[in-house]
Amino acid sequence: MIDRGKIQMELIKLKTGERLLRLTDSQSGLSLERKLDEVKPVAEQKENLLSIFEAALSRAELSPA
Repeated sequence: MIDRGKIQMELIKLKTGERLLRLTDSQSGLSLERKLDEVKPVAEQKENLLSIFEAALSRAELSPA
Protein backbone atom coordinates (compact mmCIF):
# COMPACT_ATOMS: atom_id res chain seq x y z
CA MET A 1 0.00 0.00 0.00
CA ILE A 2 1.26 3.46 -0.92
CA ASP A 3 1.72 5.96 1.93
CA ARG A 4 0.76 9.39 0.56
CA GLY A 5 2.60 11.02 3.45
CA LYS A 6 5.94 9.84 2.04
CA ILE A 7 5.38 11.40 -1.38
CA GLN A 8 7.05 14.80 -1.71
CA MET A 9 5.17 17.46 -3.67
CA GLU A 10 6.80 20.55 -5.11
CA LEU A 11 5.10 23.40 -6.91
CA ILE A 12 7.70 25.04 -9.15
CA LYS A 13 7.20 28.39 -10.85
CA LEU A 14 9.20 28.84 -14.06
CA LYS A 15 10.59 32.15 -15.33
CA THR A 16 7.92 32.12 -18.03
CA GLY A 17 5.21 32.16 -15.33
CA GLU A 18 4.18 28.56 -15.96
CA ARG A 19 3.97 26.20 -13.00
CA LEU A 20 5.05 22.58 -12.64
CA LEU A 21 3.88 20.09 -10.06
CA ARG A 22 6.55 17.51 -9.21
CA LEU A 23 5.89 14.37 -7.15
CA THR A 24 8.81 12.34 -5.82
CA ASP A 25 9.15 9.14 -3.82
CA SER A 26 12.61 9.11 -2.23
CA GLN A 27 12.49 5.39 -1.41
CA SER A 28 12.00 4.25 -5.01
CA GLY A 29 13.58 7.27 -6.70
CA LEU A 30 10.49 7.65 -8.89
CA SER A 31 9.61 11.20 -9.90
CA LEU A 32 6.79 12.61 -12.01
CA GLU A 33 6.15 16.18 -13.07
CA ARG A 34 3.54 17.91 -15.15
CA LYS A 35 2.93 21.45 -16.29
CA LEU A 36 -0.21 22.82 -14.66
CA ASP A 37 -3.12 24.17 -16.66
CA GLU A 38 -3.81 27.73 -15.48
CA VAL A 39 -7.55 27.35 -16.14
CA LYS A 40 -8.19 24.19 -14.08
CA PRO A 41 -8.11 24.21 -10.26
CA VAL A 42 -4.71 23.17 -8.86
CA ALA A 43 -6.30 20.82 -6.29
CA GLU A 44 -8.02 18.84 -9.06
CA GLN A 45 -4.81 18.58 -11.09
CA LYS A 46 -2.87 17.56 -7.97
CA GLU A 47 -5.29 14.71 -7.22
CA ASN A 48 -5.16 13.49 -10.83
CA LEU A 49 -1.36 13.50 -10.88
CA LEU A 50 -1.23 11.83 -7.47
CA SER A 51 -3.45 9.00 -8.73
CA ILE A 52 -1.19 8.48 -11.75
CA PHE A 53 1.90 8.57 -9.53
CA GLU A 54 0.46 6.04 -7.08
CA ALA A 55 -0.35 3.69 -9.97
CA ALA A 56 3.22 4.03 -11.26
CA LEU A 57 4.61 3.33 -7.78
CA SER A 58 2.44 0.22 -7.48
CA ARG A 59 3.72 -1.06 -10.83
CA ALA A 60 7.31 -0.34 -9.79
CA GLU A 61 6.85 -2.30 -6.56
CA LEU A 62 5.45 -5.29 -8.46
CA SER A 63 8.19 -5.47 -11.09
CA PRO A 64 11.34 -7.44 -10.32
CA ALA A 65 14.52 -5.46 -9.68
